[in-house]
Amino acid sequence: MSRWIVPTKSWTTGIARIIGIIGIIGIVGVITVLMVPALGANRNALRQIVQEQCVVHWTQQHDPAPCVQVTSGYAVLADLKGGAHFLLIPTRDISGIESPELLKPDAPNYFSAAWQARDRLASAVGHGVSRNTVGLAVNPVHARSQDQLHIHIECLRPDVFRALNEAADRITDAWSLLDIGAAHYEALRIAGEDLNANPFELLAHRTLGAGPAKTDHVIGDYTLVVAGMQFKSGPGFIVLAGAGPAGELLLDSTCAVAGA
Repeated sequence: MSRWIVPTKSWTTGIARIIGIIGIIGIVGVITVLMVPALGANRNALRQIVQEQCVVHWTQQHDPAPCVQVTSGYAVLADLKGGAHFLLIPTRDISGIESPELLKPDAPNYFSAAWQARDRLASAVGHGVSRNTVGLAVNPVHARSQDQLHIHIECLRPDVFRALNEAADRITDAWSLLDIGAAHYEALRIAGEDLNANPFELLAHRTLGAGPAKTDHVIGDYTLVVAGMQFKSGPGFIVLAGAGPAGELLLDSTCAVAGA
């Protein structure tokens, strides 16, 4: 026989509290959604994360969180958008590609450090990633959301991978034109297993003839992409420089080109 349960005062009060909590959660959710654009508008967010969290945690607890790595000169952070996408970020204030500090004689080779951090991609996708599938990119001033230098570490977009491998034998150690899709770049070959040359210096000498004093507000118009390559003559890199779309757009955080 079915029994009807007559609500008691305590029972109805409990339900009201639950409904109230659900309402509060809903309000908090709305507030969180509204806050996301505001957080994204903070052009110093990466600098603050690295300097105020990662470096502090590493110094005090030997734990780089929320970064995945901290050294004396830079940190590596997993991009908040997820996927096989990491950012190499200096621990000191450097606004971006236009910064004269990048061309000083004692400046670290941040691109080389980013290349050394490429193993993070393998951990993200669960298998090895060959050198000729890896791309590094720095965006120009007009196409970035952060005013702290950061190098994107991802895989190459499949069509970019094909274009570079098809053109590899024609690219030399002198800058030459190379079109990828509808975008125009200048390409340069670097030989060697490791990235000993500094792409920022190569760009400065190419665009302005040398010297950090003449680079402000000019180099900032350019994007830089460095792709690992396996030439017939041995391992190396292809450097792309262009004043068109952001170099980040040539990369792919799914690492589809790396396969399974």
